[in-house]
Amino acid sequence: MATKKVTVTIPEDLLDEIRTEAAERGLSAYVAEALRCKRDRDRLRELVDWLQEEHGPVTDDEHVEALEELADLDAEHERRHATAEDNAGEAA
Repeated sequence: MATKKVTVTIPEDLLDEIRTEAAERGLSAYVAEALRCKRDRDRLRELVDWLQEEHGPVTDDEHVEALEELADLDAEHERRHATAEDNAGEAA
């Protein structure tokens, strides 16, 4: 993948935190990942806005149901992650 060097200005305290968190993968990789996440969130926000224009706002009940589904998905993800770690430990 082609890359291009750019200059950005970041508050010093934030940069210090990011450098600590980025550690092994490097600052550039961390920033690129953060920018991808921000771009994806912006695109999702555009989709949500469009869907609400087409179908109306999300009701409180729909919001609660969506949060419950997300909680279920998070729990399943954690369960699978723990199982994978257990299996990796047994193989070693």
